[in-house]
Amino acid sequence: MKQNILYAQSGGVTPVINATACGVIETARENRAKIGKVYAAKDGIIGALREELIDTSKERKADIAGLKHTPGGAFGSCRFKLKSLEESAREYERLVEVLKAHNIGYFFYNGGGDSADTAYKVSQISDKLGYPVQCIGVPKTIDNDLPITDCCPGFGSVAKYVAVSIMEASLDVASMASSSTKVFVLEVMGRHAGWIAAAGGLACREKGDPPHVILFPEIPFKQREFLKKVKEAVETHGYCSIVVSEGVRDARGKFLADQGTKDAFGHAQLGGVAPVVAGLVKAKLGYKYHWAVSDYLQRSARHVASETDVDHAYSVGKAAVELALAGKNGVMPVIKRLSDDPYKWTVDEAPLSRVANREKMMPRRYITKDGFGITPSARRYLEPLIRGEAYPPYGKDGLPQYVQLKKVLVDKKLPAFKV
Repeated sequence: MKQNILYAQSGGVTPVINATACGVIETARENRAKIGKVYAAKDGIIGALREELIDTSKERKADIAGLKHTPGGAFGSCRFKLKSLEESAREYERLVEVLKAHNIGYFFYNGGGDSADTAYKVSQISDKLGYPVQCIGVPKTIDNDLPITDCCPGFGSVAKYVAVSIMEASLDVASMASSSTKVFVLEVMGRHAGWIAAAGGLACREKGDPPHVILFPEIPFKQREFLKKVKEAVETHGYCSIVVSEGVRDARGKFLADQGTKDAFGHAQLGGVAPVVAGLVKAKLGYKYHWAVSDYLQRSARHVASETDVDHAYSVGKAAVELALAGKNGVMPVIKRLSDDPYKWTVDEAPLSRVANREKMMPRRYITKDGFGITPSARRYLEPLIRGEAYPPYGKDGLPQYVQLKKVLVDKKLPAFKV
């Protein structure tokens, strides 16, 4: 019998994760002679354990194609990390039961660093639990912190959103600065790596352009130098625009926005660094300020997605199917850059063992000597990733036409399982 695919989305979604799902499903449909059905786990790995599997064969061809321009996670995602095979033996046994019950021989896990770890563990099921399954990790993360791959699908569109947002907001601030707000702070995601914050620097085309200050997780926050930089910008340009990564730390390594709590993956729960930075500016310099947190907006803004990013996302989904058909297990398709100008790239593969639980930080050479901006080499890396527009179709009501799937669940064959 032809074996089926199980595809699952994991962690925070991106503007283009559904383009990857589209790549998986369309490529599988083109290979019906070798592959059975594509099932999608409802709400990620949790749905797999609960045997809540969506039969994508019930979806219209046009709706699957529409995933390419639809934000969010079409099949549902989750923050749930499987521990080791020894610690979570029952969960892995349950996963095998579900795979067996539905003749699933291929498992694609679409996520970031923690998801790569889970995918790597699942890839070992064949040897440790005696069930033959090929597991392919599929890259996705707006943080751009997965190793080996040149960039991560999802990052380019978020980078474009952040660069556009700080450019537009700065024009607003500049127009009012003589009598009103003089400092604007935009907080972006990035717990440990400053890739998203760096993308804001793309708005600075000429000397003096905003953002005037970028705060990176890789550079310890020094209050005196920061305030000096803000004051210089206001005195020179009349205002100061700041992009700050949520993961900025002080010299002792403590997050400026640490709430003292943990998220589902055990990471420090961050509570908002923009108001902390803005409050410091007000207290020490007396400037009127405004701040904003891009939060979910940056990772759901499909209306301003990068065409390059959409192409990356679709291609890794397509490659995941091709790797599975080639007999691969425990690998991840990755983006390999061939040249900057003209920008050329291809899809390669990397072992999950070299991806799981590793983070790719901003190289110091990408950050200016003073620690508050990006260098020409960073611009050469970043700029191609935001190129091109891939607008969604718009309806007569003036709004984007996004896809809503039917999400028909297959009949369950196993007893209920509590997660």
